[in-house]
Amino acid sequence: MLTFIAAVFFLIITPGPGVLSTAGVGSGFGYKPGLRYVAGLFVGTNLVSVAVVSGMAAIVLSVPVIRSVLLYASAAYLLYLALKIALSGTRIAFIRSEKPPGFLGGLALQAINPKAYAVNTALFTGFPFLPDNLLLETLSKFLVMNAIWIPIHLLWLSAGVYLHRLNLSERSHLLINIAMAVSMLAVVALAALAQLR
Repeated sequence: MLTFIAAVFFLIITPGPGVLSTAGVGSGFGYKPGLRYVAGLFVGTNLVSVAVVSGMAAIVLSVPVIRSVLLYASAAYLLYLALKIALSGTRIAFIRSEKPPGFLGGLALQAINPKAYAVNTALFTGFPFLPDNLLLETLSKFLVMNAIWIPIHLLWLSAGVYLHRLNLSERSHLLINIAMAVSMLAVVALAALAQLR
């Protein structure tokens, strides 16, 4: 079980669409809208988990057209975010919009987030620790994953809010923007590579 816990931690904390956009919403809109967005991500990630556990994700993703549409939609959204970050000049602006994405924005992102499907598939199909009781193991995995998922996303939200409040130099702002954009592009590239395999 300790191996499973470590895997959950490292798979969730690494930059992906969910955590990067969480930091962006925190930076652009503050805690209150950020918490609504995180709530949407939370429900979305659990719906993806249910889809993976029930096998529905495997059935849907076995249709090449649907898999491609989800990949392209996700890649387009991530490229859009990366461009917004890279072109935002010297301001820390992970996401620039007049209206915060909110609950539905978080829910929608998880529905097309390739990392959510990959992580959930890896965690639910691997790391067996109760082979004689699959139901208890699955429920335990849901509990552990959510117990780790929630604080990690709240930390990313806090990091976004904190970065927004800092009075950094223009060069520092620019370097942060470039690093965030490169991270988003790396996620797009990894998703595309996974699709080609």
